[in-house]
Amino acid sequence: MNVSPDLASDFSLAAKPHAVRSAGTVLDQGEELLRLLTVEEYQRRHPHAFNASIGGHYRHCLDHFLSVVNARDTGFVDYDGRERNPRIETDPDFALAVTRNLRRALQGFEDDDLQDSIPVRCSVSYEASEEAPLASTLGRELAYAITHAIHHFALVAFLARQSGIPLPDGFGLAPSTAKYLAGRRPNPQ
Repeated sequence: MNVSPDLASDFSLAAKPHAVRSAGTVLDQGEELLRLLTVEEYQRRHPHAFNASIGGHYRHCLDHFLSVVNARDTGFVDYDGRERNPRIETDPDFALAVTRNLRRALQGFEDDDLQDSIPVRCSVSYEASEEAPLASTLGRELAYAITHAIHHFALVAFLARQSGIPLPDGFGLAPSTAKYLAGRRPNPQ
């Protein structure tokens, strides 16, 4: 996928499949995060968290979305061969451009595309030198990219809070957790 920093993002995912809309929602949260942080906050390394940065976590999330989007051209999802572009984790404006390009690429996904079977390359063993591809669908892998991003957004929220950076309520909270918590809250009558 071309990750040129074209910042135009005027399009809607409203008529798209549920997984595509959900991916758009997660990428919306990412865009909001990028607008809230300074470059220094985005790049800051946190020694107590494996020297990770918010930018590093964000780049990692985009890598997984890119792996799914690129599968339309390559014919397989390749999590082992992610690009790991360091510019995404150090330049929030560039990360924003890549996010918007991802949203644009997702606009091309239809229900039928998400049902397509596709092989996935993802090492799951520390011992095996070569692993057979896993069978999946683009829809399943898009769902994985979404949940994976939410998990990393929770880590980003932790890093931000440790640095005194306020994030929106619910940032990094899984939809199932939000629904569970909403059901447990007392009714304010």
